[in-house]
Amino acid sequence: MTQMQDITSPMSSLERRATLSLSSIYALRMLGLFMILPVLSLFAETLEGSTPLLIGLAISIYGLTQAILQIPFGLMSDRFGRKKIIVIGLLLFASGSIVAALSTTIYGVLIGRALQGSGAIAAAIMALVADLTDEVHRTKAMAMIGASIGVSFGVAMTIGPIIAGFSGIQGIFWLTAIMSFLAVFVVLFVVPNPVKTKVHRDAEVDTAQFSKVLKDKDLLRLDYGIFILHLILTATFVIVPLLIRDAGLASAEHWKVYLPVLTTSMAMIIPFVILAEKKRKMKAVFVSAVFTLVLADVGLFYFNDSLYGLIACLWVFFCGFNLLEATLPSLISKTAPGNLKGTAMGAYSSSQFFGAFLGGTTGGWIYGEYGASYVFLFCAVAASTWLLVALFMNPPKYLANLLVSTEDITADKLDDFLADIVAVVGVASADLQASENVVYLKVDNSQLDKDKLQYLLTQWSGSV
Repeated sequence: MTQMQDITSPMSSLERRATLSLSSIYALRMLGLFMILPVLSLFAETLEGSTPLLIGLAISIYGLTQAILQIPFGLMSDRFGRKKIIVIGLLLFASGSIVAALSTTIYGVLIGRALQGSGAIAAAIMALVADLTDEVHRTKAMAMIGASIGVSFGVAMTIGPIIAGFSGIQGIFWLTAIMSFLAVFVVLFVVPNPVKTKVHRDAEVDTAQFSKVLKDKDLLRLDYGIFILHLILTATFVIVPLLIRDAGLASAEHWKVYLPVLTTSMAMIIPFVILAEKKRKMKAVFVSAVFTLVLADVGLFYFNDSLYGLIACLWVFFCGFNLLEATLPSLISKTAPGNLKGTAMGAYSSSQFFGAFLGGTTGGWIYGEYGASYVFLFCAVAASTWLLVALFMNPPKYLANLLVSTEDITADKLDDFLADIVAVVGVASADLQASENVVYLKVDNSQLDKDKLQYLLTQWSGSV
């Protein structure tokens, strides 16, 4: 008999090791992708064949290959093994970094960046996390990985200009290749091997259920939101580094803008995250954050010829951006049924990367045809369409996901077990997946009677 979970227990040492090591792999990969964001347009002028459109495409093309391949990589990890697929993805990422580092033309950098994106291991990493963590700890593990992504973005934006100042963008690509090989070592020798591999609907895409996700208007609004958010981000950073340089700050000194802007804007959003989650003002905070993006881009349209104007508007932009990056995954988790969360996150991530691709490409084209100011106007219009969509979103239900195993419960007693669980105060819904030996719960943590739930789990575990 398997031990029934303790919903109040901390992670085991193996779970912590798995989560931290996989978080580091995810973070190293994102660090390599984003270090180039604040510097590529500055150094691309020295590359043969560069045009504004191709520079924008070089910044964003990783998003296209990532969006196309991330779901297939996740499905292949079910068949061929998580670690094999993750290692293959990291080697593709490293090869793309080497190609870009050796390139003297913009076309070589384009090929390298596309190869980087083809190492689409996000879904496989999430599936391996699910294999290596107990059901009741999985949400916590996913949150730790999400936090590592946020940290890596802030670090990348700050150290990218510093590294490029010493060694050019080639140095960034070589460093990224080294980090990729280091990540392979971590996968092979630090990440634990799962006892067994199975499909986890809370962490993986279920292609049979994809139509349900695409028909859900609330989820589609959130997919549109992340699409627009990363479209704006990549379009903005086609031109912002150039404008900061033209305003009088040397490229190697750009970290002096990004470091204070990012750290203070992250600190600024903390009260609003608390207001959204604890005070249950999510929709008001969310809509206000989208409106903040509109204001920031309007400000950048008018004040992009001044260093202080750029800094002030970038700070406003990142206040909105960081808040939305924090709340959008939470909204997906609240909105999607527990057994469709993995599929919903797959659609969400694909939307994010398609947005990044389209933003860089369109931003580069607009910059070449009409000038920098009109890129910000494009971003302001895009953010305004999102604002209209967000105004009509349904207020979210403040429900968290909780998984409990049913491996100890015999088939003839599952209905009775489920009836007992649903009767617990704070349990909003329970979806039994007998093939996975798990029940997906939606719970209101402010009302959940954890003692009663744990009592029932213990009783049922001891009754078989």
